[in-house]
Amino acid sequence: MILTLSQIAFGGAIGAVLRYLAGVGVFRVLGPTAMPLGVLSVNIVGSLLMGLFAAVAAHRGLTHLSPLVMTGILGGFTTFSAFSLETVTLIERGQMGLATFYVGLSVLGSVGGLMLGLWLGREAFA
Repeated sequence: MILTLSQIAFGGAIGAVLRYLAGVGVFRVLGPTAMPLGVLSVNIVGSLLMGLFAAVAAHRGLTHLSPLVMTGILGGFTTFSAFSLETVTLIERGQMGLATFYVGLSVLGSVGGLMLGLWLGREAFA
């Protein structure tokens, strides 16, 4: 268990640094934009890499690297990749209704939770 947690922590540190650098890089190339393109880019690239790694790991017997790569590096890079993988897993299992509910609840719940947290935080310091 300690080895797995160490892999996740190490990978998470790498992923978080990569996320930061990707955001800085997109900003430097494109400048300020109305849409947060750094976050959007990281989410799409992270999801692509999650799918690629999941397929390659399953085919090549590399699933033992999942804590490091999937949970750690890609989880630190973007949690959206894990969300995307879980959504596709539900779809592939034929659970389209549950997948739709999961997507809707995740997006609305996350945005709503953030709004509630902002409100609570702002009220605490008002």
